[in-house]
Amino acid sequence: MTPSFRLDADARGLAVVTFDAPGKKVNLWSRAALEEFDALLDELVGRGDLTGVVFRSGKPDTFIAGADVDELAAIDSPEEARELSRRGQAVFQRVTDLSLPVVAAIHGACVGGGLEFALACSFRVASDAVESRLGFPEVQLGIVPAWGGTQRAARLLSLEDALTLVLTGNRVPAKKALRMGLVDRVVPKERLDEEAAAMARAAAGGERAAAQSRAGMSNWLLKRNPVGRKLVLSQARRRVEERSGYHYPAPFKAIEAIEVGLSQGMSAGLAFEAEAVSELAGTPAARNLMRIYQLREASRRPPVATEPREVRALGILGAGVMGGGIAEVAAYSGIRVRLKDVDHARLADGLAHAARIAAQAARKGSIDPLGVRDLMHRISGTVGYDGFGRLDLVVEAIVEDLEVKRKVLAEVEREIRPGTVLATNTSSLRVDDLTVALTRPENFGGLHFFNPVEKMPLVEVVRGARTSDRTVATLHRLAVDLGKTPVVVRDGPGFWVNRLLMPYLNEAVHLYAEGVPIEALDGALEDFGLPMGPLALLDEIGLDVAAKVGKVMADAYPDRMRPHAILHRLQVTERLGRKSGAGFYRYEGSERKGPDEKLRGELGLPPTGEGQTPVYDDDYLVTRTLYPMVNEAARALAEGIVSSPGEGDLALVMGIGWPPFRGGLLRWADDVGAAEIVERLGHWSALVDPRFAPSAALRERARGGDGFYGEPPRAVARGAVREDGQATLGI
Repeated sequence: MTPSFRLDADARGLAVVTFDAPGKKVNLWSRAALEEFDALLDELVGRGDLTGVVFRSGKPDTFIAGADVDELAAIDSPEEARELSRRGQAVFQRVTDLSLPVVAAIHGACVGGGLEFALACSFRVASDAVESRLGFPEVQLGIVPAWGGTQRAARLLSLEDALTLVLTGNRVPAKKALRMGLVDRVVPKERLDEEAAAMARAAAGGERAAAQSRAGMSNWLLKRNPVGRKLVLSQARRRVEERSGYHYPAPFKAIEAIEVGLSQGMSAGLAFEAEAVSELAGTPAARNLMRIYQLREASRRPPVATEPREVRALGILGAGVMGGGIAEVAAYSGIRVRLKDVDHARLADGLAHAARIAAQAARKGSIDPLGVRDLMHRISGTVGYDGFGRLDLVVEAIVEDLEVKRKVLAEVEREIRPGTVLATNTSSLRVDDLTVALTRPENFGGLHFFNPVEKMPLVEVVRGARTSDRTVATLHRLAVDLGKTPVVVRDGPGFWVNRLLMPYLNEAVHLYAEGVPIEALDGALEDFGLPMGPLALLDEIGLDVAAKVGKVMADAYPDRMRPHAILHRLQVTERLGRKSGAGFYRYEGSERKGPDEKLRGELGLPPTGEGQTPVYDDDYLVTRTLYPMVNEAARALAEGIVSSPGEGDLALVMGIGWPPFRGGLLRWADDVGAAEIVERLGHWSALVDPRFAPSAALRERARGGDGFYGEPPRAVARGAVREDGQATLGI
């Protein structure tokens, strides 16, 4: 068996340990890797000729990507989880206890168990490459850092920084990590090994190698002051409650672990970590979150065997919000961008939008001012097609109009090289309907980004009837290179996400028209776990955009997706949602101020109030809006729009912020039971409207008794404890 670790020592006594898991793209701490490393520590302890140790990765873009999530997901008892935590803690403590200085040379992702290991080392030096990011994603898996991460972070960093790192799962770039005190030095990638060796030799010679603490004396005192510490931790708990409620228990356990460690000592804190992970690992939330993680990792794998075309130069047609957003994301990833629109004013707006996104990233510390300058230098603009003959891929992101898109796509195809891939960012139109005027339809497919592009993780890669494998491979690879989560979908109106989203939004409008107050409806869905209610989401999307997409869907599925008349009436007014300052809610700037009480009168609807408002409980509001989504998902899955329930669930988590702790729409539907959903839809179909009629595909799932995933339904609570969802929108 090929070992994962290699030990080399030079004539001056410096040992270099290289972690290079055989046959793996990234290094992970598996049980086998921990045991092998523990044996290597025996060798280091036994040798008397060593003066220091440098620990490095043999992978080109990753230090250590954490623990093996497949092993974590397979844990089937609290005792197994506790034992694994204790084992990792013991091995990493041996690193801390070595009499030799140990330097972690970090290039690439250093997350989870990788960061816990790095914190156990004496010193940390990181490359300044964009790939070098450090963080604790454990709470996003429903667990806590349990190999000493909560304890060492709380001692090394300011209490606020430690809490932010542990509770958010955010990955910080190397320069921000230096400012926090998470690493001791940041150097160019080319000098990383040299600087790490110099740091180890300096420490062996008695020189100070670590950076001065960034936490400061006041924070040092705060952590040792029970009153001040209690205040900071209680504020952290309150923020978690406001953001995510109680369906995500891991953040609360992480806060408690930090509190125990600071008040009772390191040993007590480590013991609490182990107990916390033993309680959390088997919870439904953790299992669902780990499953979503596994699906997300699987989505990055090539969908076809064909080699993709490398995209180094990207063209974008349309400098609107979507075009400017795509330009910024591509330039951030190092791709040269040619942005085109019909006049200089629109082009300037698109470039300004890209610059605003980059500036926001700089304010958050994701990129420095020099990086913003370099990013914007990678974006050029044009009102013609000059330069398009040198592009590798062109994305169309213009108005959602079939004939206009056809005309522009045919025009640009004449300007690009025969092998250049052409894509559309349409949110609802069929890819095949856009190929009519193309001479090379095999080079054409869908690349559906979601708004806002810089925040939304999902990209639907749409395969038309004539889209080639190479085009699919190229579009998928580009999405991965942009840091997105790609899901390959078959062509069809609305593809997967928007096809399922429109029945949900339309049903919300029906409920509003029936007299359900805006706050009651949106509150029920937010309490269910969605990041915002359906009426707030319509305002975010834009009521004009929603009406246009709704018309496309109604033309395709007139029996069940006919938009409520309210949407059309709103479209022709100045009430377009957030962008116009009024929709279902009132807005001042970008801030939502509350439901607009004048709206019902303007629409000719009776006011809500006692005796006029239907008494619908939260369960009814949740099921009446979400069961039509399940019904449509069954149809779309039967048509092969997505290849598996897992891919469909991943797309909804990444695309509309479906609450990850519920595992996805179809996983939730299985928990409820397809038979119950069919029965309720049938009841509504008879009493309310035929649009609810359960589909043949859903009836088949119910008859089989094993739902979408081939498992019997489990008992599940459908209602109403407030949770966090991702801050995602859709369309």
